[in-house]
Amino acid sequence: MNQQDLIRLGVPPGEAMRRGLEFITRYILKGLDKSALRTELESLVQHPDRHAEDPLRGPFAQALLRSPRTIQEAKAKWRQWGSNLESEAQNQMARACQLPVSVAGALMPDAHVGYGLPIGGVLATAGSVIPYAVGVDIACRMKLTVLDWPLRDLDRKREKLVRAIEGETRFGIGARFEAPREHPVMDADWSVSPITRANRDRAWQQLGTSGSGNHFVEFGTFVTEQPIGGLAPGQYVALLSHSGSRGTGAAVCEHYSALALECHAELPKELKHLAWLPLDSAEGQEYWAAMELMGQYAAANHALIHRHIAEHLGCEVALDVENHHNFAWKERHLIAGEEREVVVHRKGATPAGAGVLGIIPGSMASPGYLVRGKGNPESLASASHGAGRVLSRKKALESFEWDKVNRVLKDRGVHLISAGLDEVPMVYKDIEQVMAAQSDLVETLGRFDPRIVKMAPSGERPED
Repeated sequence: MNQQDLIRLGVPPGEAMRRGLEFITRYILKGLDKSALRTELESLVQHPDRHAEDPLRGPFAQALLRSPRTIQEAKAKWRQWGSNLESEAQNQMARACQLPVSVAGALMPDAHVGYGLPIGGVLATAGSVIPYAVGVDIACRMKLTVLDWPLRDLDRKREKLVRAIEGETRFGIGARFEAPREHPVMDADWSVSPITRANRDRAWQQLGTSGSGNHFVEFGTFVTEQPIGGLAPGQYVALLSHSGSRGTGAAVCEHYSALALECHAELPKELKHLAWLPLDSAEGQEYWAAMELMGQYAAANHALIHRHIAEHLGCEVALDVENHHNFAWKERHLIAGEEREVVVHRKGATPAGAGVLGIIPGSMASPGYLVRGKGNPESLASASHGAGRVLSRKKALESFEWDKVNRVLKDRGVHLISAGLDEVPMVYKDIEQVMAAQSDLVETLGRFDPRIVKMAPSGERPED
């Protein structure tokens, strides 16, 4: 029995978790029956008042009684990949699996605390969609293009590459183009929701922009030792981008999350961000249509960034790969021995169905990977969407100075155009450890190493 077992049983973080781990250690050291340990723990969690005066069990029982956040054992089964994940991220996953609509879950090795569902959380539900389990930045997405730009010119003509990024996209809150860019997505039906209808002009002005927070556009080297599509093994210059549906996607999330909460006012505080909409309701159908439109819109943003940068440089695209995260899909999965259609929410998680290509980035100074999914059913055919944070944005700003960061970037051969201190490499997990923890979820096809990086300037607040 370990910390994750305690979380599954409903032990909250903090003192109760510490006392629970102490109890397990003392129980084993006393030579008591290990086969009865789970039963002991279940009794303690369910009826702590019965054990409050017991010399061995009392400290744990009293901590449980003092805790206002004891949770019940998850109804839907879930599994975790990776180790040393934040306790509260694990608790968020456990709470999500208690919902009456939840049927299965998985927690990726890059997981950290989010709103409602943790970042790196995968949740399958029956006949319902949870707006906040999709996330604020609906359809946030990765896109990689391999270009026929000469490898030797990555350094020799760096300023031209910098101008291409800065000229062909925009970063930051409210970033937009003076003359809106053109894409067929703006001819789609934006009246599917009152929110998309009201935000159409705003979305058009922001078309082809990159947002803030951890969103980026960067050039780097891409190496593969095997053919991928029509691309031969070798080393190439590649362009990698990360962004989503901008302000319109956030407006969709906020509106439909509020509607969902109105329908489920009975939810306790810790579950409010997991309020759901039935797919057969008018609100659920509206949200689903708006989410799908935001998926098309996010893809259009990346398409324009990559197309205009390639045209700016006068080069051709040799390989093109992209994938969503922060989205929900209707998929068929084996749940409790029965194949069922479920809604799979991947909040900060990459689709990894058998043979499906995806991109898992590291940080501004660590590699990212082109991967092929293995379709692992226990992860609901999912993988991580990056390295995952180890420091909050506030802690990062308190911990680092640019002088030290710039030395790290120089050592790793990275030219940083702009970024905030809350996105420096040291705030992220070791991407190699994350990839090792999910070797049963994806296989690596190629490696991308960043060399020229552009993120929102310092001071821009993040978009979740």
